[in-house]
Formats: sequence, structure tokens, C-alpha cells
Amino acid sequence: MDWRVRFVDYPEQWRRQRAGLLPVIEETIAAGDLMLRHQLRDFETNLARFVGTARGVGVSNCTDGLRLLAHALDIGPGDEIVSVAHTFVATISPFVLRGAKPVLVDIGEDHLMDTDQLADAVSKRTKVIIPVHLNGRTVDMAAVLKVAESVGAVVVEDAAQALGASFAGRNAGTFGLASTYSFYPAKLLGALGDAGAVLTSDGALADRLHALRDHGRVAQAELDGWGYNCRLDNLQAAILDWRLGLLPEWIKRRRELARLYTSLLHDVPDLSIPVGPDADPRRYDVFQNYPVTTARRSELVAHLRADGIETLISWPIPLHRQKGLGLDHLSLPRTERLCREVVSLPLHVELTDDQVAYVAASVRRFFGS
Repeated sequence: MDWRVRFVDYPEQWRRQRAGLLPVIEETIAAGDLMLRHQLRDFETNLARFVGTARGVGVSNCTDGLRLLAHALDIGPGDEIVSVAHTFVATISPFVLRGAKPVLVDIGEDHLMDTDQLADAVSKRTKVIIPVHLNGRTVDMAAVLKVAESVGAVVVEDAAQALGASFAGRNAGTFGLASTYSFYPAKLLGALGDAGAVLTSDGALADRLHALRDHGRVAQAELDGWGYNCRLDNLQAAILDWRLGLLPEWIKRRRELARLYTSLLHDVPDLSIPVGPDADPRRYDVFQNYPVTTARRSELVAHLRADGIETLISWPIPLHRQKGLGLDHLSLPRTERLCREVVSLPLHVELTDDQVAYVAASVRRFFGS
């Protein structure tokens, strides 16, 4: 379909970045820097510095980052991991596949983990708590850390949608033992393919993850144990490192666009919108997405599509209602309602103010506002 407003405008993104990226790609390939070269090390260092951790470990994708952590933390049968059902399955699957039992809590009004329910969800078997920083907003990490400490659990932050976000003056990804990131092309910082990273300030854990991602190698011919092959591709690392330099301006633009959406949609009846970027001084949200909710979602999506506006639903079926996962004994009413009602409007740095106004006008027209 020839969209008037794309959810992510990859062609326009490439048009704007082509002149800067082509020399990076050319230089990397021409030098033969194809695997585990300085471009990867530079990106790991710069990413860790940007977030505020001591170490970075580039991996093939965010899922593999979580898989390496599950291995490094020696997760197994008898362990419990606590997270949410309103997330992509990869948040918990690496831990479940090692034998852990998933314990899922409901969400709050901001679509994030309801930390008031967390204390009742943990037990002496809880080994890992995985808060998911969704849509560019950080979970209340003070509450998470308090509960984790009470049972001796490790905190692993799923920060795939929150690079650059902060809570109470501290960056998402710096609260727990480790944090994971996705550089899927649609993310705030996207690669030209799959890519991910794990950040930590625990040197021993970082060393372990570096070995695990490369078959267990700690030197060219020395193995520290069994491992995997899930290294971040060196060319993708070079691309990501160049784009990382632009990320602060991209985040600023996302917040401007969110502010504009909020001003245009705040009074629409029967529509709930995100908290605006200036509403809570404790938070610096980076707006990976701009999710709105309505009981008339299907009709709204069809209306926007007719106007040439592309949207995204994340996720129409929560994890505990996926028949193949065996979690249907859980009851998470807020999560279930959100998955019936949520849809994200286009929000990306290539979006113009006029396009936002066009989307908002279409939404208002649908609701007769």
C-alpha cells in the first residue's frame, strides 16, 4: 500500500542518512573489518558510556542477549522469573527454555509493570525479576529494586524500547545487574538488520558474556566452556556507532512529536493517550512509540488505514493468552484489556509536524471531535 504516513519511513530514513552511512560502510568493508574488529569494540564502549554502565557486549540480537544472561546466571528448573505478559515473548522465553517458571504480574495505567503487585508475585524461588521499559518509558525501578532485595533476586532490565530514557535522574539500564537492548531497524537506534547488546557494570559478568557469545572462547585457541555463536556483526556495529552520535537529537525530536500529538489529542473523548513528555519531572521518556487506547480500536485502525495512515498493534494477544505457552491459568485483567484496545500511531524522527497534524485530524474526525 502507498501509505501517506508510514509507521516507520525506512526510505526517507535512508535518504537522510545515506551520505553519512556510505563512507562508514565503505571504510569498514575496504579494511576487511568484518568480524570482532575495533568497530565493535568502539560501539560497545560508546554505548556503555551513553547509558552509564562500565561495559557493553554486542550480540546478534536482543533475544540472544537474554539467552546469554540466562546461561550466565545459571537459570534452571526450580527457579522462577517474574515479568509481565504485555511484552514480546523473547523477554521471558530464554529463561523458560532453561527450565524456569514464569510468574507474570499485571500492568498499570502506563502499560508498565504494576510494581504494587510485585511483592506478592515473588518468592524464595524467584531468581530474576525482568521489568520491561516499554514505549520509551522506565518502570518505577526504586520499587522493583526494593522487592528484588527482599528475596535476593537479580534484576535484568529489558530496555529494548528505552535507550536514553531515565527515571529519577538515572538512566534506564543502569539499575539492575544487566540490561538488554534491541537494535531492530524500527527501534530508536536501529541497525540495517538484526542486532542487540547487553550492558552491565559487573566486569566478571561482562567477561563471561563475551566468552559465551563466541563459542566460549577467552583467547583465540582457548575455551572457557561451552558457548554460542551470537556475536554482533562488525558492519552493523559500525553503522550503529555512527547512528549513536545522532541519537540525542533523534530523542529530542521524538519528544517534540509526542508533545505535538499530546496537544492535538488531549481532549478527544473515548481515547486515552500517553503521559506527555513534560508531565512528570521524575521521568525522561524517549517515546519509542505513541500508544493510544480505545474500545473502538478495530474501527479506528480501519479508518486510519483508509486515510493512508499506517499503525501498529503491540501485542493483540498477551503472553498468558497464547495457547501454545501454557500460561492460561493466569488472570491479568489490565493486560487483557490493553491488548484489546491499544494501537500505536506513527512516531519517528522523519515524521513532519504536518504529518502529525494530519494523523491527529484523522483521529479527531473518527471520534467526531
